[in-house]
Amino acid sequence: MTEKKSKEKELIYKGKPLVRSGSTIYYGDMADKYVAMLQIFETEPFKDMQLPQRVSVQILSTDATLRPKERIKKKTDKANLYEALDIAAIWLHRMLEQ
Repeated sequence: MTEKKSKEKELIYKGKPLVRSGSTIYYGDMADKYVAMLQIFETEPFKDMQLPQRVSVQILSTDATLRPKERIKKKTDKANLYEALDIAAIWLHRMLEQ
């Protein structure tokens, strides 16, 4: 029953899970061939919260036999979290279709 409750609280964007660890967000399923990693480098205050301003997006292979540099398949920097998630979703979808 606890597994079901944790699944209900899981964040989903366009059908894939989002997992946050500090200023890093992982998008996708680790059981798939690729996942997206979004790193927040800058934030800007807005009312009572911090909004991400500079976000790095990387599409990573989940193949543990590859060296870290070989695991990076695509990367870019975006001006905000919305743009970063949007390109991550597009790239991840295309990579998983191959």
